[in-house]
Amino acid sequence: MVSMINLTLLTPATKSSDVPEIPSHFQTKLTKNPFRCTYSVLSRLNMSVTLNVDEKSETNGLKRDSSEKTSELHGEDSAKKALYEKQDRIKKRKIAMMISYLGQGYLGLQRNPGTKTIEEDLLVAMLKAGYISDDVFNQPQLIQFQRAARTDKGVSALRQILSMKLPENADVEVINQHLPEQIRAMAMMRVTKGFNCKSNCDARTYSYMMPTFAFALHGTDANETFRLSPETRQRVGEVLKMFEGTHNFHNFTSKKLATDPSVSRYIISFTCEDPFVIDDLEFVILKVKGQSFMLHQIRKMVGLMIAIVRGLTTSDTLTRSWDREKLDIPIAPGLGLLLEEVHYNRYNFRYGNDGVHDLIDWSRWDDQVEQFRRKFILPTVVETEKSEKSMLTWLDSLNLHSFDVRTEHIQSELDQALRKSKGILCPPVLEDPLIPTTLPMETAR
Repeated sequence: MVSMINLTLLTPATKSSDVPEIPSHFQTKLTKNPFRCTYSVLSRLNMSVTLNVDEKSETNGLKRDSSEKTSELHGEDSAKKALYEKQDRIKKRKIAMMISYLGQGYLGLQRNPGTKTIEEDLLVAMLKAGYISDDVFNQPQLIQFQRAARTDKGVSALRQILSMKLPENADVEVINQHLPEQIRAMAMMRVTKGFNCKSNCDARTYSYMMPTFAFALHGTDANETFRLSPETRQRVGEVLKMFEGTHNFHNFTSKKLATDPSVSRYIISFTCEDPFVIDDLEFVILKVKGQSFMLHQIRKMVGLMIAIVRGLTTSDTLTRSWDREKLDIPIAPGLGLLLEEVHYNRYNFRYGNDGVHDLIDWSRWDDQVEQFRRKFILPTVVETEKSEKSMLTWLDSLNLHSFDVRTEHIQSELDQALRKSKGILCPPVLEDPLIPTTLPMETAR
């Protein structure tokens, strides 16, 4: 590019031979970056510069290239802005939608490209109903789409809540016409513009339906003829109550250390309902209400409770689980786990009585929800348990757990912590293995 630049150096001298020569160190700067250095060089030499037409064209070309790139970036932003404005032009309202679904055959609630999920089927149904566009189908965030609680593979829900912006004429019956029977949009209600079904939620209630033979003492015959006695049921309630309150639940999830602040969770209530019989098999439903839950937390709480009631360990193991030691806690089968309800008490207290907004109260649809439970949830749990015997198979291996410290698991988690933070080294064995000790790293030689 330097060869294309024609510099004419002018001084008071009238002859070209009188034009002073540019010092070599300035020539180097001109060669490396002529546009940056030229004017500083000339000012030091008391000279002026005249750019010929070719140089001006080159400069203008660079400016054009820069402006074109800037325009492309602005074009992308403008396209996104236009997409959002296009959605805003359609008159919508912010709504909370209650849905019920049977999780069997689905890989969870949350949308995941290339997999069968509840949200995928729901978005397809809303697209077919004409309530969302192709752009929204591909980018649900355009309508502020959000879920209150994420359910994993095979897990069902009775009162799952979603929030989004939909046209004013949106109707759940129209959406249901395009959904499979095991997914139902039960109801919609208008909420505030800033409502977020996840962040505004202050508690969640789950249930766990299980056969009562799981409470038979270890060494006795656990089969379909078992019936829960009042004494055993009382013992179940006593163990469940021990989970209530705020505790360190690091032993009831995976890949989290005891020092992680996120493992502290608040359990509001944990109860056992009356037993009932379906197809000669007795079941009970456990209900747990808490602010939030971690991965596998409920199933591990149920697993440890069953082990205590069966006599494989004592309630001291539960008390010990709040400490820093990583214990061997069994995880109960996933069959029977159900999201019952999502609670919005704080939202209702703030907006429910202002005369403008409605309470988030789904009790008007309790009959429809219970019909869905009896038609889909209960038969699926019973039929699957009787055919696959998931609880019975799990009980056969329950006595293999030690309910004691898992040293290998501890070392694995410490190794992961070491990889994430190179300044944290494993402490001596005699010290608490879950308290990382900061030591100076050796310099590589």
